[in-house]
Amino acid sequence: MRFTDEQQHFARAVRDLCDAECGTLSKRDVLTENGTVANSPEILAKMAKLGWLGVSLPEQYGGGGAGMVDECIFLEETSRGLAPIIGYSTGLTAVQTYLRYGTEEQKKSVVTNMASGKLEAIALSEPGAGSDLGGVRIKAERVGDHYIVNGQKTWISAAHVAENILLLVREDSSGPKHQGLTLLMVPTDTPGLTMHEVKTMEARTCNDLYFTDAQIPVSAVVGQPGQAWKHLMRGLSVERLIIATMSMGAAQRSLDDAIAFVKDREQFGRSISSFQAIRHRIADLATEIDYCRTFVYSVAERIDAGEEDSLNRQGSMAKLKCTEIAKKSALEAMQMMGGYGYAREYGMEEQVRRSLAPPIYGGTNEIQRDIISKSLGL
Repeated sequence: MRFTDEQQHFARAVRDLCDAECGTLSKRDVLTENGTVANSPEILAKMAKLGWLGVSLPEQYGGGGAGMVDECIFLEETSRGLAPIIGYSTGLTAVQTYLRYGTEEQKKSVVTNMASGKLEAIALSEPGAGSDLGGVRIKAERVGDHYIVNGQKTWISAAHVAENILLLVREDSSGPKHQGLTLLMVPTDTPGLTMHEVKTMEARTCNDLYFTDAQIPVSAVVGQPGQAWKHLMRGLSVERLIIATMSMGAAQRSLDDAIAFVKDREQFGRSISSFQAIRHRIADLATEIDYCRTFVYSVAERIDAGEEDSLNRQGSMAKLKCTEIAKKSALEAMQMMGGYGYAREYGMEEQVRRSLAPPIYGGTNEIQRDIISKSLGL
């Protein structure tokens, strides 16, 4: 697609800020406590001041009032720039459900949080319910004007830095597994809620959440009680596009860094960029990334045109392809860089680590293939 002049200026501005603030490993280490945290309040605050956070969200709730194309520009450039704002995308996913089904008070709260640099989280997975969210067991029992919530959630991104959690609970077990599910807006300082880090190969991102007789007011219900499965569908479809766009940006960063390295590195008396094997690898990656970019922005354009409810297959395709090419790009770049690709100093080992989770979260790529095949009548 062709960006407007304003969109091109926006992309350039985001890229320039990322280069200035996060462009080197030493700068990122300062922002992330030597790579141990995934979100920088300092960078979030700067982007909020510029009006970039929530760029696609409605102005009446504190957002930027632009469209999904502009949001994808922001997500691509911040991912390409390795900006430590990982929790932003999680909140952006949660906000989709609030905007369609939340109360006016809920909308104002969460979108204002996003626009000001505060984060939101969404809690769906459990130890026994990942790909199959119909298996959710965490129990919410209504007592008067409150729910009493007991159970565990796991793999919950950004919960430790969020203001609220969009929590999926089971209110009724008498019917089919996709019925009786309810969404609750739960402040992270709610008594009875505790959380612990899930340690991974990346900076702290994920958490286990434990609810012990936590009292949540009935006014915290998002949408209709028992109808959470229906309410989540739009948010999850947009989440796939969000993940796809960030993965595309990450793939481009890996390719950019590989190109810079092979141009500078010499072996056998000449630049390794002169070797056909290297040039062809880079050509293949560049081609796939450009195809991904064209597809991602075409989906974003259709969302802006009001077609998001018919884009389930396209969202899955985008998530599937872009996360796979991000992983491929990082691994290929590491191979082209040889031992330097494995060294922390050059940054590629971090990009490899960051590329491994996206094919799993947001619905595994195996699930995306199921969605795509079912949409084709298989």
